[in-house]
Amino acid sequence: MNIRYGLRTFALELVMIAVALAFLFPVYALVTLSLKDQRSVAESPLAPPTSPTFDNFGNAWTRAELGPALFNSTVITIGSLLALIAIGSFAAYFLSRRASRLGYGLYVLFLLGIVLPFQLGMIPLFKLVDDAGLLGTMQGMIIFYTGIQLPFTIFLYTGFIRALPADYANAALIDGAGHFQAFTRVVFPLLRPITGTVLILNAVFIWNDFFTPLLYLGGSTRETVPVRIFAFVGQYVSDNGLVFAGLVLAALPILAVFLVLQRYVIKGFASGLKG
Repeated sequence: MNIRYGLRTFALELVMIAVALAFLFPVYALVTLSLKDQRSVAESPLAPPTSPTFDNFGNAWTRAELGPALFNSTVITIGSLLALIAIGSFAAYFLSRRASRLGYGLYVLFLLGIVLPFQLGMIPLFKLVDDAGLLGTMQGMIIFYTGIQLPFTIFLYTGFIRALPADYANAALIDGAGHFQAFTRVVFPLLRPITGTVLILNAVFIWNDFFTPLLYLGGSTRETVPVRIFAFVGQYVSDNGLVFAGLVLAALPILAVFLVLQRYVIKGFASGLKG
């Protein structure tokens, strides 16, 4: 099949190149600023570094104590993801297979959790976490992120499960398996694409969140990476080189996760939308 290369194709290519440059520019600025000292940043922030220095990365790692912060962020993120996948997938299985007013009402209730901003409840949530003795703990953050992201997780899982034929689970039930066994042994292995989508979307949100760890973990030994990087930003002066070097170090783990799971993101969304 011959495809003619015309003016419209050329215009589309120009548009796509412009969009790609727009997305690549923040990455270029981030890497460029991380390789400059404070004077070079002040003189020409966006110019390519003439004498790049990697001292910012070592200084950011030691001065911001990024080692313990990375450990804290990793534990909070993994713990939250495990809870979200376990609770969200099983709840979505119930909601998608329960053809009743109760199931539909619960599904709408979870959708309201996506629409309503959680910032509206920050003060009572803070008071609740404090009264429970979980302020400044990673357990409190895991419970918080699980509750906040659960509606979105259930929404993704429900759309995907509805697109799956119910025959697989019904066959397991006929063979004598319970609903829990049918879900864990038959249905859940089929949820691999949407599980990858749930993992990467929730991981990006939890890993990059700044406001919540600052509020709940600020001043403790459990501070996450974004909060520790904020230590380089003062009221009158900011060490931009260390800030951007810290941002590069903080982005590497979540970037690696995204590269591993990227093929599941589009596949999971497409399957959920089709259902």
